[in-house]
Amino acid sequence: MELEDINTVAVLGAGNMGHGIAEVAALAGYDVTMRDIKEEFVQNGYDQIEWSLGKLAEKDQISEDAADDALDRISPLVDVEEAVGDADVVIEAVPEKMDIKKEVYGEVEEHAPDRAIFATNTSSLSVTELSEVTDRPEQFCGMHFFNPPVRMQLVEVISGAHSSEETLEVVEELAESMDKTPVRVHKDEPGFIVNRILVPLMNEAAWLVHEGESTVAEVDSTTKFGMGLPMGTFELGDQVGNDVSYHVLEYMHEVLGDAYEPCPLLAEKVDEGHLGKKTGNGFYDYEDGPGAEIPTDQQSELVEGRLLASMANEIAKLIGGDVATPESIDEAVMLGAGFPDGPVKLVDEYGLDELLETLEDAREETGHDRYAPADYLEERAGEGGFREASSGDAEAGTDFEAIRVEYPGDKVGHVVVDRPHRMNTISNDVLSELSEAVDLLEADDDVRAILLTGEGDRAFSAGADVQSMAAGGGDPLEAVELSKEGQQTFGKLEACDMPVVAGIDGYCLGGGMELATCADIRVASERSELGQPELNLGLIPGWGGTQRLKHIVGEGRAKEIILTAERYDAETMEDYGFVNEVTENDALLERAHELAADLAAGPPIAHRFTKRAMLAGRDDTDAGLELEAAAFGHLMGTEDLMEGLTAFMGDGEPEFEGK
Repeated sequence: MELEDINTVAVLGAGNMGHGIAEVAALAGYDVTMRDIKEEFVQNGYDQIEWSLGKLAEKDQISEDAADDALDRISPLVDVEEAVGDADVVIEAVPEKMDIKKEVYGEVEEHAPDRAIFATNTSSLSVTELSEVTDRPEQFCGMHFFNPPVRMQLVEVISGAHSSEETLEVVEELAESMDKTPVRVHKDEPGFIVNRILVPLMNEAAWLVHEGESTVAEVDSTTKFGMGLPMGTFELGDQVGNDVSYHVLEYMHEVLGDAYEPCPLLAEKVDEGHLGKKTGNGFYDYEDGPGAEIPTDQQSELVEGRLLASMANEIAKLIGGDVATPESIDEAVMLGAGFPDGPVKLVDEYGLDELLETLEDAREETGHDRYAPADYLEERAGEGGFREASSGDAEAGTDFEAIRVEYPGDKVGHVVVDRPHRMNTISNDVLSELSEAVDLLEADDDVRAILLTGEGDRAFSAGADVQSMAAGGGDPLEAVELSKEGQQTFGKLEACDMPVVAGIDGYCLGGGMELATCADIRVASERSELGQPELNLGLIPGWGGTQRLKHIVGEGRAKEIILTAERYDAETMEDYGFVNEVTENDALLERAHELAADLAAGPPIAHRFTKRAMLAGRDDTDAGLELEAAAFGHLMGTEDLMEGLTAFMGDGEPEFEGK
């Protein structure tokens, strides 16, 4: 089967995951049958889809017609034969119990066409064991969506022992057609990638508290404000559901051994019914208390070392066991868990030697198997880390992580802010790598213009990475240094000798708009939203926005944009003079490259002096005029001038050499 052969998707289960997957499939244009065991269950799922589509339309994320069309494509059903009888793909999302899932597949096998692919949305159970209930194990794989499916980008595509490569490739293409990012899990191991990292992390945090080595406050302060993760570990456990973490651990313990023994503290919470937010009480009190109020100043080096050591050990087992590559692990956890940086990067930067020593010391103290170092961790410690083993072929000067530098031709250097999992927000890494990229491109004689975009179509950049900023604990001195670093990097981009074009697609907010302000020309898609919302947070633009914006739109408009903290559509910002041109959504990248290529074909020496003169005259007209006159005189003696004059007289196109 190929992707174009897929027309109908059957979703089994109308709960949170089931109705979410059904909605995603319908929005992608597929006919969807959604089945559950009772009419009230399936109708409730259908009502939830209708509500969700209405919200998407209300927020202008889709049109009213698109919402209506998607709902029309969904058929809520109870009868199994009717639900799967004409399905090309069956996605199962029933409760996370092996017996229930096996019973469902036994029934579905009777009625589904022979051509149909079966995909289980299990978050941890064995894909191989489930596939063996059917007569088509080679047409069976895991397709693990994340909650809520409408918003979360990641889909783990898991290979069972019998899954054919054709099946896996089609399911990856299916996920992409639903506007998701598939990440391949090459071996069927409990927890796959994301849960294999997060659940042992949660367990280790619980053990630290259970054994009196730390407190809940210290653990969450460390993970959220010390390590810069999106939530405290216990806060995340309450969000996901402590019962979910516990049951995944039980399965891991059963399959993988004592290293995954669930902490008694976690078992106690489940026994008491303190499952987290959904029950109003977990490690925090959400019903009668303030919820997860996490202190910013109770960070612990012991906690950070133990949690990162646990993470490093699981990463080693995944890579060493050929379950996933370092790149896949980082991508999956950033997309599925919202980590600002990948876990492989985190442990590599901390140091595998030190983390290995932490595991060995903890094992000696406690005797617990969870601290037994993986063979691959011992192998990689002292050898440059996990990523070093997989990136030896990277070209010097281009091994960026938070950005990409590409060379699409036409003498254009393309810089892509590559953090789609974080809406391309600007972190310290983005700032330092962007500075390096400007130097790299300016030193390249084959590059004469820079094109700047964000990865994907959701955001050029949604602003500063507030998580990274919060990890500093709100230290004013660190904030001042962060502001200065951004000012210097953005200033370097603005002052570089080449023309810079910003291709804005999606959100361009806060620090992202400050970045776009440094470009010489800005082209935006129709769906873009721009603004400086810092004042809504009690801040001001800190990377030059209070200074540069007024020179583009005038002081009155700049004050309006900054002081109101409103968002503006692309057409309004074109009227204000910030955006030079608005394009159709699908044409943005092509048009932005075309503009950059046109500039790159121009005279590089004249470009350089034009930008320098305009910057010099920004606050001192006389200085600008003096530089303009000197530049005019210099250009009169260049070969480029003669080339331009000759082409003009002969009605041809000049080929400027920068001489």
